[in-house]
Order: sequence, then structure tokens, then C-alpha cells
Amino acid sequence: MDIEISGMPMSRTIESAASTSQVPDPPGAEGATRTMPATESSMSERMSTNGQATPSAHFVSSMIIGVWLVTSPFALGYVKPLLTTSDVTSGILVIVFATITLRWKSSWAPWASSLVGVWLLFAPLVFKSPIAAAYANDTLTGALVISFVILMPGMPAMNMAPGPDNPRGWSYNPSSWSQRIPIIALAFVGFFLSRQMAAYQLGYTRIVWEPFFHPGTVAVITSKLSRSFPISDAGLGAVAYMIEALMGFMGDKRRWRTMPWMVAFFGILVVPLGIASISLIIMQPVSVGQWCTPCLVAAGAMVIMIALTLDEVVATCTFLAQSRREGQPFWRTFWLGGSFTEAEQTGLSTRSDTLSVKSMFWGVAVPWNLILCVALGTWLMFSPSVFGTKDLAAHSDHVLGALTITVAVIAMADVGRILRRINIVFGVWFIASPWILSGTSSNGRLSDTAVGVALILFSLRRGAIRDEYGTWQLHIR
Repeated sequence: MDIEISGMPMSRTIESAASTSQVPDPPGAEGATRTMPATESSMSERMSTNGQATPSAHFVSSMIIGVWLVTSPFALGYVKPLLTTSDVTSGILVIVFATITLRWKSSWAPWASSLVGVWLLFAPLVFKSPIAAAYANDTLTGALVISFVILMPGMPAMNMAPGPDNPRGWSYNPSSWSQRIPIIALAFVGFFLSRQMAAYQLGYTRIVWEPFFHPGTVAVITSKLSRSFPISDAGLGAVAYMIEALMGFMGDKRRWRTMPWMVAFFGILVVPLGIASISLIIMQPVSVGQWCTPCLVAAGAMVIMIALTLDEVVATCTFLAQSRREGQPFWRTFWLGGSFTEAEQTGLSTRSDTLSVKSMFWGVAVPWNLILCVALGTWLMFSPSVFGTKDLAAHSDHVLGALTITVAVIAMADVGRILRRINIVFGVWFIASPWILSGTSSNGRLSDTAVGVALILFSLRRGAIRDEYGTWQLHIR
């Protein structure tokens, strides 16, 4: 009796030599069949039924959440009529979509219900709920709706075509659960920090965590930049982190090929939007003149998430390129997933799909030169306070110091190691900028010049690459 920990949810299977079924091979292997355990076959059948392996249990759960949403505005004393209408309508829609899913085995209804869940995460921010209970209620029920209709039953209409667990030519699986655990954990760290700041912005509390730069956090989250957003910017960040955490649970360990669209969306949410969020945070000393500890911690979590997410995004992109070269339609594969039609060459040594601390960080290395780049960026961020640097020179050190850290951490991902060369450009700027920008001191000029030279030298070294990445190996330089 084995317990498979690499799939989610866990399933206990009893192997039986007598219980096998014949499943056709992927297109291109004419006349061939593959023997697979009956338990795997039955699982595929359940998943192909629009993802609802246990529809009754999840129907009941959705019904309870729907009734809760309909009644909660009156039980919790909502003040805003629009928010009351929103929750009642959302509850009715959850009930209706759950009924459609159970009765007609619809594949679109769970997705529609999940969109209701996403709306619930936004609703208290859009309507500026004056009471904390409404904000907490909608945040929790929104996450539960997405979990019960999408995550726990299984992904609707997911392609469960037979195929490899690892991307072609890769020594490990970037979509395994051990790879996703730290990403999910970091997303929740960002969520809880953002939620606490959102509670302050929305007037639910007058206490905000700031152990180092008091009153920096209050100054930042009440600044003109924060107030320029139509809704709470911290609340918007909390929604983004919650969606990232929930998307970390989506799909099985082969989602790099079974759900390319989801991995692409997850990558967009984490990488480009994450960099945009980090850019806003590092503008704080420029626009506000203060540092915010929760913002810096959340930004640090986001940078690490980008480094940990990059390999799965690259694996999906290379799979789409390979399947396109094999003649498979791009958009059908992108939306519905698929597998390879050509046999893969064997002989590659692969890592076993086990749950361990080491396996959580496969594909990421911490070379000494990149650690020193992070140290140099940290020094640049705070050096204006040491040397009395002002004006444009100080702004340059603040912003580009933080960007130096961001680039160095992302480049710790093997697949993104070439990005370290961006810091060479920053190094050249640090050498030249003290002689161009106003506000620098003599000591600050020497510091920036020395940092620039060191940054260039440290960014030339690639560092060891311990894993294999198929066709992407050519781009790791």
C-alpha cells in the first residue's frame, strides 16, 4: 500500500496486478497501447467528468457558503446597501452554479462560481466597507468558494492525457508539490502583511506593525501615492497574494503541460505584476521619504516567489514551443493542455519526486557572488543616510539599490541566471552617477564607485548549475 504525496489531493491506492486497463498512447504511436493501473484509469475518468470527483460533497459545501452569504449581511450588520446586495447576489449565484454543476455536470459552472469567489475578495474594497466583519467575511468566503468549486473537486475540463511528469530533458519536475509549498507559504506571508495594512487604511484598526522605521508604515500607507488608488492599495495587494496562494494549489503535478494557460497566468501574476509591485514599494523613500517594514518584507517575499516560480513558467513555455514544432495546434494546447507526440530519449538522471526541504528549492542556487550583489544593493539603499547624500544622488541609490537586490535574487533561479547581467549595467551607472547627479558627498562618491566596480565583477560569474533544463540549457549563461 503506497501513499502518493506528489499529487493533490493525496490518494491511497492498492496496486493489483490483475487490475489493469488499456489506454491508448498519445497521437503518433500508432497501434500502441499502454497498461496503467485501474485506479489511475478510474481517477482519469473522474477527472474528465468536468473535474468533479465528489460532486455531492462539494455541492453541499457550496450550498452552505451560498446560504451563509445570503444571510450574513443581516447577521453581521452591514451598513453599505451595495455591499449587502453584492453578498446576497453572490450567495444566490453560488447556489445556482452549484446546482447546475451537480445536475448537468457542467464544466463552465465551477469556473463561473470561482469568478464569484474572486469578486468577493474585491467587494469590500470596491464598496469601502466601514466594518471589519464584512471585510473578513467576504475575504474568507471568497477563498472558500474558490477552494470548494475548483481546488478540492479537481480542475474542470483538465486534460489528463498520459505523458511524462518531468518536462523533456529536465532533471526535476517544477510543478511538483514540494516546489509549490514555499511559493504558497510566501504568498500567505504577503497576504497577512497586506491585510493588516489594509485594515489600517480602511479604518478597522489604529495599530500597524512597524518595528524599525516608526512612523514609516503609517506615513507610507496614508501617503498621497496610496490615496491615489481608487481602492485600498494594501487591500489590492492582499487580494493578489490570496489569488497567488490559491493558484499555487491549482492543478496536479503535471500542470506545466496539462494547464499551460494557468501556469502562464500564474507567471504573469507573480513575475511582471510582482516586479511592478516591488517597483512601487522601492519608490517609497523617493515619494514619501520613509521606509515601511511590512512593505519591505512583503516585497522580499515577492522577489523570492519570482525566483521560485520562474522554472515552471519556462517549462511551460518550452513545452508549448516543442508541441508546436511537433505539429500540435498552439491555442488548443495552451487552453486544454496536452503531451508530447514524439518519444523522449532516455538516459537522463532525474530527481525523485519526494517531499523534502531540499526538493523545495531545486532549480535555485545561492552562489556567493549573487549573495554579495544582494549585500551591495542593501548597502546602497541605506548609504545615503550614512554619507548624507541628498537629492537625485540619494534617489538613485535608493531605487537602483533595491533593483540590484531584485535582479540578484531572481538570477538565483538557474533558468534566469543570465538576468544577473542587468546588474552590470547598474554597476556602470553607479560608477558614473556620482559625477553626474547632484547631492552626493565625497565619501558617497567613493562608495558608489567602489560598489559599481564590485557589482560588475560579481555579475560576470555565472555560478554552478546542478540541474538539466532540456532545450533551455542553451540560454543559461
